[in-house]
Amino acid sequence: MITREDRQPFHDTCRILDKADDFIYVLPHPGLLEWISNYTITFPNGNIISDDYTVMPHGSATLVFTFDGNNLCSNLFGPITKPRMIGRQANQNDMLFIIEFQPAGLHAFTGVDQRELSDQTLPFSFINPVLNKKIMETLDSVHSMHELVIHIDHILLSCLPLTRPGELHLSVESIIRNSGNISVKELSEAVYYSERHLNRIFSRYLGMNTKTFSRLVRINKAVRLLQNPGTSISSVCYSAGFYDLSHFIHDFKDVTGITPLDYRHKMSDFYSEIAKF
Repeated sequence: MITREDRQPFHDTCRILDKADDFIYVLPHPGLLEWISNYTITFPNGNIISDDYTVMPHGSATLVFTFDGNNLCSNLFGPITKPRMIGRQANQNDMLFIIEFQPAGLHAFTGVDQRELSDQTLPFSFINPVLNKKIMETLDSVHSMHELVIHIDHILLSCLPLTRPGELHLSVESIIRNSGNISVKELSEAVYYSERHLNRIFSRYLGMNTKTFSRLVRINKAVRLLQNPGTSISSVCYSAGFYDLSHFIHDFKDVTGITPLDYRHKMSDFYSEIAKF
């Protein structure tokens, strides 16, 4: 088991997205990037994570393994469409290992209709007991971050994911490339699917319809823009594809639970995705 005292430099520096003394974000093996966004290894403390620390909704699933000094546990957070406060729970643990999936990424490893998991939390052993056991055994046996990442890469590559419709992949990529500013009609015409059928595919593989996912992508772009203190909220509004400030503030609060101005004042209390969009 990795502890705070076991921290060693991660050898493959080109895979590091971000790091500090108490955390590191690492890209998965290139063969997994279609399904996995990143791995996170964190040693929580009240100085880096407040009890109010909240994950912004990003439409993807997250697999979290926690160690509190005695027990190793796993929980699956289904595709998230609502803000989720996790700080208090995180600070009760000595170590967190997190696998963040790409949109529709979890379905590839489970085959479970994502509508059943959207905004739900449950033990991962209920969903995929074999994969859960392999990851738990790895976490229990390794003694460095580099060793952990290499072993997790190998485990996930060995159960190489189920395929997904090419039209889904193209549609998701189009939504992300256009920062959520593309209509369902445009998407359906591009992939030669009816709007209704495209929404059915999104619901099965992502856990939400096309419009909801597009909205989350658009709000996540606004979140990133708000992190630049030199950019006015009006500029963020128009850069994110909104046509008036009142509509932007309404949508932002509806998705995140707070206004853009409140977010800017409390950014340290929020986690926003760093690798999906």
